[in-house]
Amino acid sequence: MEQLRGSGVALVTPFKANESIDWNALEKLIDHVINGGIDYVVSLGTTGETPTLSAEEKLDIIKFTFEKVNKRIPVVVGIGDYNTRDVVKRLETCPLDEAIAVLSVAPYYSKPSQEGIFQHYKAIAQASPKPVILYNVPGRTGRNMTADTTLRLAHEVENIVAMKEASGDMVQCMQIIKDKPKDFLVISGDDALALPQLACGMDGVISVAANYFAADFSAMVKAALANNIPAARALHYKLHEAFDLMFAENNPAGIKAFLQHGGLMEQAFRLPVVPVSSGLNEKIKAYLDKNK
Repeated sequence: MEQLRGSGVALVTPFKANESIDWNALEKLIDHVINGGIDYVVSLGTTGETPTLSAEEKLDIIKFTFEKVNKRIPVVVGIGDYNTRDVVKRLETCPLDEAIAVLSVAPYYSKPSQEGIFQHYKAIAQASPKPVILYNVPGRTGRNMTADTTLRLAHEVENIVAMKEASGDMVQCMQIIKDKPKDFLVISGDDALALPQLACGMDGVISVAANYFAADFSAMVKAALANNIPAARALHYKLHEAFDLMFAENNPAGIKAFLQHGGLMEQAFRLPVVPVSSGLNEKIKAYLDKNK
């Protein structure tokens, strides 16, 4: 699991104006992030607009990603839901031979108790043919997975190897880092907080911003992990305004605006996600023009 240290990127799913998947753009994006120095990619994360994808499209994206990455870097596959039985079934049928791990978001909408979250992940870990990465993102799921629950899973469930922590709660993050098993990885899920979290002892980042800013973001993570904080700080502040613009209205609408202005894909979505407002779009364009 040392391959999960460093910078990962949660790949967006490019669409065409007719809402079909833009396979050429996805191939271009994969090459862009690999050439930018990203250490691994995450296929079908939340940023990939997975709630709008059919089961068949998800399988096609997994296979396409494996083919185009072509073992140049590791691939993590996102498989999560609020229905535990459905996640278990998908783990048994998804083509995961070439995946290094599975990223599974905490159950959303149903707002289970901490015991329910524990049992959900225990069942997933027992069914998964690959190591499991927990994913806590209460801003999307409606329920925070506490440090105690994370640590209980880390210590008691063998096939759970890492946590993507996106609560934004630095005290909670530090508690997990302090009390985790030695070989359990804690990975940031907050681009804007990545530097302070790495300085506190996190092992890497699964980034949205790195879809576009692959080179600068991966360089920042490498510098921070090498304890070269001045170099990492300079890159963090170089990107700081971009983080604010990127998440001002919606993810992945923000990052897709950056990618469209960079010539990598269209700003195309499936409802209920829509493009960023015209005002924000102009601010993003102005930022990119200013920082060419």
